[in-house]
Amino acid sequence: MKKTCQLAGFTLASVALLAACGEDNNTTTEIDNNAGGNNVENNVNDNNSDEDNENVNNDDNEENNMDDNNENNNENNNENNEAAGDMEPLNVGATNVPHAEVLEFAQPLLEDEGIDLEITTFNDYILPNQALDEGELDANYFQHVPYLDSQIDEFDYDFVNAGEIHVEPIGIYSQDYDSLSDLPEGALILMSDSVADQGRILNVLETEGLIELEEGAGIEATIEDIAENPNDFEFQANVEAALLPTAYENNEADAIQINSNYALDAGLNPSEDPIASEEVEDNPYFNVIAVRSEDEGDERIETLVDVLRSEDVKDFIDEEYEGSVVHYLDQ
Repeated sequence: MKKTCQLAGFTLASVALLAACGEDNNTTTEIDNNAGGNNVENNVNDNNSDEDNENVNNDDNEENNMDDNNENNNENNNENNEAAGDMEPLNVGATNVPHAEVLEFAQPLLEDEGIDLEITTFNDYILPNQALDEGELDANYFQHVPYLDSQIDEFDYDFVNAGEIHVEPIGIYSQDYDSLSDLPEGALILMSDSVADQGRILNVLETEGLIELEEGAGIEATIEDIAENPNDFEFQANVEAALLPTAYENNEADAIQINSNYALDAGLNPSEDPIASEEVEDNPYFNVIAVRSEDEGDERIETLVDVLRSEDVKDFIDEEYEGSVVHYLDQ
């Protein structure tokens, strides 16, 4: 602006001088036009210069802002990576319902304790122990104490019970009869091929007065331990536990034993649908966290058990399963 004002003053003085000396109008007009042209050109140049400076400043500001944003993003990423790096991974195998669902609920609680819980689901009772034995899992959560003991005896697993979590009262289901007392003579009773489950059902039948077991058979009772069978019930114990809900749907027997986890997974209500269920009080069939003996004192395992035994998890189990699953704290 300062340069333009000086040039305009010089032009007016020159015009006045030329006019006094008798120069013609054409000359004056030419000078005026030239002067005006110079003024416009200089104004344009100044404006362009200002715009260029402004654009340069804007570019610099944008570049600085981008640098600041990138720096902030890098800091945030570094913090996130550091936080993730502080998390302790823990891989636990479980059957779908209720075990995997309980673990899913517990995931954020464990995250608060610095544990990154990974859940591997299974649809049978054999593979979770094999995976644990082979080191593919850090722990598993699907089996009760008598089953764990029988698996250790049969396969020589070096496992220990790291903590009891809940009980799933086993039930006997029927499409045709409303109670065990309604079962006809010679009724077919279908059970799983798990020896540990046989004792559960046989003890329910003995409690109802329908059979009598050999003295001292207890929870380890098998079909061979039936001392008296006045109704000539036929027992079939050669079906995989996971297939029993399908057998029930197909009405393949007069009465069918179904483990509560598979009953829940099939849409049954273990607290309402069975015609008989085992007692919850003093029930020895606690579902547990099983680990290799070498990992018994692992802090991650101890934290897992503590979280699963917490009031938060108890409330979730109570609300979600309405008595079909009974939490450790309710015993």
